[in-house]
Formats: sequence, structure tokens, C-alpha cells
Amino acid sequence: MKAEAENHTRLTCAVETTLKIIGGRWKVLIIRELMAGIKRFGELQRSLPGITQKMLTQQLREMEEDGIIHREVYAQIPPKVEYSLTPLGESLQPILYAMHEWAVQNLAQIDHS
Repeated sequence: MKAEAENHTRLTCAVETTLKIIGGRWKVLIIRELMAGIKRFGELQRSLPGITQKMLTQQLREMEEDGIIHREVYAQIPPKVEYSLTPLGESLQPILYAMHEWAVQNLAQIDHS
């Protein structure tokens, strides 16, 4: 019984860590956009209606700190910055696809509108 409780605690902690990395309203949507390829800041902002410049900047910084995205700055005028998924960020794709499939399969039960 004690081992089972320890396994549950480790699983819960690991799930919490994953949610901390991809949680919130915007991070999964940003990852979705970057799954299609490299994007510049303006492209990301246009593809995410409702996100403010401040919020997008904050989310990108957090994901860069977590090693999910790569920020490439080109030394030119005007400045050019591109964002892409790191291998760690790309490893989230199966998780996001599984979340999508779960929602599709259970839409009737979870749609409260």
C-alpha cells in the first residue's frame, strides 16, 4: 500500500510539472502554431486572436526558460527574431494530439453549451 501511494505521489508530481510547463490559456496554442514551423513574433500574435503583446512576450519567455522553444535573434536592421520548438517542445506533440483526441471522443459529454 505504501509503494502504491508513493507511485501515485510521483505521478501526481510529474503531471503537475507537465501542467506547469504547458498550462494556461496560451501556451498550448503557441506550441500548436510552432508545430507547423518557425514563426516570427508578429505571425504568432496574428494567429492567436485576443493575446496581447505583453502576454505573448511573457509566455514565450517562460517557454524559452523551460526549454520548450528556441528564440533565434538575427543581427540585422530591423531586428528579426524567430521562434521554433526545441526537441523537448516537439516531444509534447503526442501529448497534445492525445488531448485533442480525448476531447473529440468525449465532446458530447463535456460540451456544456
